[in-house]
This record gives sequence, C-alpha cells and structure tokens, in this order.
Amino acid sequence: MAIAIPKVYRSTVGKKAVMAVSGAVLVLFLIGHMVGNLKIFLGADDFNHYAHWLRTMGEPAVPRRTLLTILEVVISVAVVLHIWSAVSLGKRARAARPVKYQARKKSHAQGYAVHTMRYGGVIILLFVIWHLLDLTFLVVNPKGDGFTPYERVVADFDASRWYITVWYVLAVLLVGLHLRHGVWSAFNSLGWRTPRNDRTLRGLAFAVAGVVTLGFVSVPLSVTFGWVS
Repeated sequence: MAIAIPKVYRSTVGKKAVMAVSGAVLVLFLIGHMVGNLKIFLGADDFNHYAHWLRTMGEPAVPRRTLLTILEVVISVAVVLHIWSAVSLGKRARAARPVKYQARKKSHAQGYAVHTMRYGGVIILLFVIWHLLDLTFLVVNPKGDGFTPYERVVADFDASRWYITVWYVLAVLLVGLHLRHGVWSAFNSLGWRTPRNDRTLRGLAFAVAGVVTLGFVSVPLSVTFGWVS
C-alpha cells in the first residue's frame, strides 16, 4: 500500500520547508543537549542528577522515561524527515540539470557547501550511531552498566583513549560546519532572508554553530587534559 504524501511536500518549496523545520527541531535539541553536557563542570553530583532527571521527568504524572521516549521519537522523526528532504532535493536538482555545463563551473564556496552538507551529513550520522552505542546503550563504553553517567564520560575520554577524543572533536567540528550552513539555508528557505538582513542572519548562523561546537568539544577536551576527573 503506497503512502500518501501531501501535495505541498512534493513541491520543492515544501521539501525545503520540511527540511528547515526538521532542522530547527534538531538545532533546539543540540542546544539543550549541550547545556546538559556542560553540567559536568558543576561536578559529579549535578551531572548525575541531570542524567537521572532526564529519565524521571514528568513523574509521577507519567511513568518513568515517558517524556524522554516521546522526545526521542520526535528527534528520530525529525532526523528521518531531514535526511529524506535532503536526498529528495538532491535528486530533484540533479534531474533538473542532467548535463553539466562546462562553461559554467561551480564556485569554490558552493562546492564547499555541497560537500560539507553531503559527506559531512553521512559522517555525522555515523557519529550519532556511535554516540548512542557509547553513552546510551553502553555497548562500547569502557565502564558500561553499573557506573554513574559521570564515571562513564570520564572513562570515555580518558587521556589513554585520546583517539576517541580526536574522533569526537572532529565529528563535532563537522556538526558545526553543517549547522552553520544549515541554519543560514533555513533562513533562506523560510523566506526570512533579505538583502538588508543577509549579513545579520549569516552572523547569527555562525554564532549558533560556534557556541554549539565549543560547548560540545569542551567536555571531552577537559576530561582528556585532566581539567575534569
């Protein structure tokens, strides 16, 4: 049985809107996740309390982990819609230009943006899978079950496991590049960009990406260099 897809989504404008909105949901999640991660600088008790709160928020009105599960479902749907929109728009763009014009080459900036979003997106997806296996399902974490979230993070980015820190930092840098271009593209897709506010929106996109990137990399680097232990 074929899935009925709304007509508005089948249009290029609709796909861009869905990509922008789903991207906005993911940006809000990243910011919230970053703020939670930074609680590690307040000490083990605060960080562990935050991790416990995530699983118990809403109690006793709703069963344990209900709101967290709903949040995970919303994020998963946003990821699927975001990737689906990106792939659909990419196919439509290639179909509209089946022949590459030799006299009209892409600018370096445009080529950089395309490669960052395309290949960076694949690496980010692999990173998210690894991150879930590491600190959510505890499959690849050196401590695993039976330890506190704080202990697992400290063990994960121990100086002896510097290669994990390098992998994490590189992946987050790609997230930052993806985020900077994505936020600005969302402004453009939603029709918010004008010649008058273009510079401001570009600056805002850069600021959001910069803050999120620095916030995320600060945790593993602090653990690896012994500032958090």
